[in-house]
Amino acid sequence: MNPNIDLGMNERAWLLADSMIERAADLRVNVHTLENGARIIDAGITAAGGFAAGLALADLCMGGLGHVALTWLTMGAETVPGVQVWTDHPAESCMASQYAGWAIDPAGFFAMGSGPLRAMARVERDLFAKLRYAEQAQRGVLVLETRTLPTEDVAEWVSVKAGVAPDQLTLAVAPTASLAGGVQIVARVLETGLHKMDTLGFDVTRVSSAVGAAPLAPTARTDVRAIGRTNDCILYGGQARYTVDADDGELAAIAERLPASASSDYGTPFYETFKRYNSDFYRIDPMLFSPAEVWLTSATSGRTFHAGRLDLDVLRASLFGS
Repeated sequence: MNPNIDLGMNERAWLLADSMIERAADLRVNVHTLENGARIIDAGITAAGGFAAGLALADLCMGGLGHVALTWLTMGAETVPGVQVWTDHPAESCMASQYAGWAIDPAGFFAMGSGPLRAMARVERDLFAKLRYAEQAQRGVLVLETRTLPTEDVAEWVSVKAGVAPDQLTLAVAPTASLAGGVQIVARVLETGLHKMDTLGFDVTRVSSAVGAAPLAPTARTDVRAIGRTNDCILYGGQARYTVDADDGELAAIAERLPASASSDYGTPFYETFKRYNSDFYRIDPMLFSPAEVWLTSATSGRTFHAGRLDLDVLRASLFGS
């Protein structure tokens, strides 16, 4: 990554949001403008949303620098629907934009924030210092994982944090237990691996390109169940390939630690793990959050290192169990 280049993810995402608004009926999203001028795109709270809305949300999350599509995946003897993702700007699109690292928590409201506005607010100071990335723009886009529509007060709070006027904000929202929410979360299969690399102390700006896929979770009846299913699609069914500017020794050292199976909490559906820790997300081993199977290719030597495996038994139990 060149730290001096502003890739304009907010402007890219704004144009994508314009397209969503123009295609609102097609995407089954509801659009309205708050009195302070902030635009709200509802992809699953009062709106039906759908797969197309989920793909559009994933594009927003990745700041227009990712490529997301529905596909069919062969897993063992089964063929299942899935989400495929690729990008030639992994650190920026995944870590500086897509990662849900910004807690939007003004009084009476909570959501996890993704999208390129994070690169303007830079609330996650340590992360953005490591990424050496920032954006300056007149307008910005934030994607919220929530079941509550944002109000004027929420938009004002975000506005102050990001240094953008409320009427220059687009807030796109969908709950986890929705078709659109499920698509955009499973589309984080590359981001989870990059975040795990960062947790292991590896400089993710050295990852030059990435491609991956994960099965699409059936919509759950509650957001907590949906969190379990969407996580499991990545932890037990996600596959990711990264091209990295690193030598063989570095990649060999990190490869075995990268997949979800390297965690002590691996092996049971995420919902069960979550309940075992009394629904305290932060008690779960952070090493768990990564794709099931990874490949790391050295851009220097051309050698590829592979680790992890799919676990279809756990995945089936999560997606289709009682």
